[in-house]
Parts: sequence; structure tokens; C-alpha cells
Amino acid sequence: MSEERKLDPAREPEEEREESAKLSDSEAMKVDMYFWLQALVAALITLILLFTFVGRIIGVVGSSMYPTLHDGDLLLLQSIGYTPKQGDVVVLTKEFDASEGPIVKRVIATEGQRVDIDYDTGTVYVDGTPLEEDYIKEAMKVPNYGEGVNHVTVPEGCIFVMGDNRNDSADSRYPSIGIIDTRSVIGRAVMVLFPFQDFTLL
Repeated sequence: MSEERKLDPAREPEEEREESAKLSDSEAMKVDMYFWLQALVAALITLILLFTFVGRIIGVVGSSMYPTLHDGDLLLLQSIGYTPKQGDVVVLTKEFDASEGPIVKRVIATEGQRVDIDYDTGTVYVDGTPLEEDYIKEAMKVPNYGEGVNHVTVPEGCIFVMGDNRNDSADSRYPSIGIIDTRSVIGRAVMVLFPFQDFTLL
């Protein structure tokens, strides 16, 4: 049988082509695997650098930012190079009462700005100008602890924060919390990542 194969010149080119094709497919598969491995490693390195030096992912606990945010929402934060600005949704390290972990609030005023709260009209004034707050859940009522901190000029290096769910939010109005040092700010919430039905830019 082996002699027949050697004597059949028509078989040799065909077998060589099949072996060459198998070798080419194998090499192509190796190249593809190497390419995808490189892409995967690059993506992982990018994500690690992104969340280490640029931002973080934080979960929302509680309903103090409802309806803007919901309990359990996952937020992507901008951390590096961020300076708090009026209207931003920020995450703070400061512990409010018995709560644990980061807290999410909205920046109402920054250093040097004057905050005045009128509970009769449910209006927040910053430097004498009423804020247009279409993001709040409902009109403010006087908290059970009284009007609290409702007329104040924000000191240097601090911010005044409030929750969008004004009647269920421990924030800068609360006497034991008050003005927040900007060093307590972890970062600005840029978007809701999860759950997918809540996905949005902030």
C-alpha cells in the first residue's frame, strides 16, 4: 500500500495541500486567539486604571435622592480633578447619623454662597435667587427637628447639600450635619449604570 502511494504522483500534491490548509487554519486560530487575548488584557488594564485614578462605582442606599435616584442604583463617579459645583449630585464619605458608607446628595451651594430656605413657600434661595428645582419629589415641609440650618453663608472649602426627597433626607439642614467639608466628597455621580431600566446620565 505504501508503494502504491509513492508511485501515485497525483496523490502527493493533494495531500500536501490538505496538510498546508490544516497548518494555515491552525496558525490563523493562534493569531486570532493572541489578538483577542491582547484586547482582553488591554481592556482589563484600562478598566483598572479608570476606576483607580478616574472614578469609582458606588451603590445608592436609601430614598433621600428619590425620584432622581433609587435605592440600589449603581453610580459611576468622577473622582480625580473634580471640584464640587452647584447642582451636582455628589457622593460623600461623611456618615449621617447611624447610616454607614457613602451618602449621595445634591450640591445646593458652594463656598461663599448664601443659602436661605423659606418653608412657607417651599423655596431655596442661593445668593437671593430662588432655585428652579424640577428634580425634587415634593414641596418641602418643616422638618420634625425644626427649621434647622436654613440661613447660612457657606464657609471656604465647604458645600451645602440637600437630598431631592426633601421630606426624607438628612442633609445640611440637619443641625448635627450642617455644612460639609469638601474633603468628604468622594466624587460626582456621572451616570446610573444599573439597573438597566434606570440607566441615565446625571
